Amino acid sequence: MAFHHIPVLFEEVMSYYPLNPQGVYLDGTLGGGGHSEGLLTRLPEATLYGIDRDPNALNAASERLNQYPGFHAVRGNFHDAKKLLMEQGITQIDAALLDLGVSSPQLDEGDRGFSYHVDAPLDMRMDPSQTVSAEELVNTLSEKELARILLEYGEEKWAARIARMICEHREKTPLRSTMDLVACVDAAIPKAVRRKDEGHPARRTFQAIRIAVNDELTPLDPAICDIVSMLRPGGRMLVITFHSLEDRIVKRCFQRLHNPCTCPPKAPICTCGKKPQVRILGGGAIAPGQEEVEQNPRARSAKLRVCEKLEES
Repeated sequence: MAFHHIPVLFEEVMSYYPLNPQGVYLDGTLGGGGHSEGLLTRLPEATLYGIDRDPNALNAASERLNQYPGFHAVRGNFHDAKKLLMEQGITQIDAALLDLGVSSPQLDEGDRGFSYHVDAPLDMRMDPSQTVSAEELVNTLSEKELARILLEYGEEKWAARIARMICEHREKTPLRSTMDLVACVDAAIPKAVRRKDEGHPARRTFQAIRIAVNDELTPLDPAICDIVSMLRPGGRMLVITFHSLEDRIVKRCFQRLHNPCTCPPKAPICTCGKKPQVRILGGGAIAPGQEEVEQNPRARSAKLRVCEKLEES
């Protein structure tokens, strides 16, 4: 399957990129390369490093962007972006973009196991070379740990019942496919509740298991801080999120970088010595317009947050 992905909030991202014709840019979640292509079309002589842990994405984006001599594909995880860039001899960048979550091609490729609409192996690995898959997690974790993951990562109020159904299922036969997991969700959530659910009842469970398999949340805050530390003064960090858990982490991280002071709120003067590293742009979260949502329904939950590196004082 061709790795075709419609970049969300494209115009908004382009409007917030600082345009330095000879600049160095990072796309930490390269995907299909749509945002990167937009930037390189505007700045054909710029240098751009595109990181992704999915080899299919890297291959497709490289084919799409190989006309630009400044494009460099890097296999890896944006959690390690600072290390990966330093290995390339890069110590400062003009801007960085993170487009978080699962991409459309990953959802649409049936054998990846990300979709609750397609019967496929229970995989969900963004990096196919990693050892732990969704199948291993649901068949080995304790009922208590499964319930915690579903509650914390999926905000699923039926977490305990779903975890119990998973354990009852695997006592008879291991869960092997996405439909096995969907069946556990269906068995746990009352039919009347499922009928009232605006989306697919299994979407929160699949989100939670996917986040656990790919360790998407814990390294996010330190990764953003690492990348911000590499920005030149005036450089910008752009992050697109697709659910409240990601967005909350990004929001709090940006706020802390904007106001790192740890002095008591009523202290007359700051004595901690911690100074702001960034200013927040765009007034907070930037959402897609109605036209984009109509053209690309997967953009409906997207939010863009942007911060700008301050001059060092």
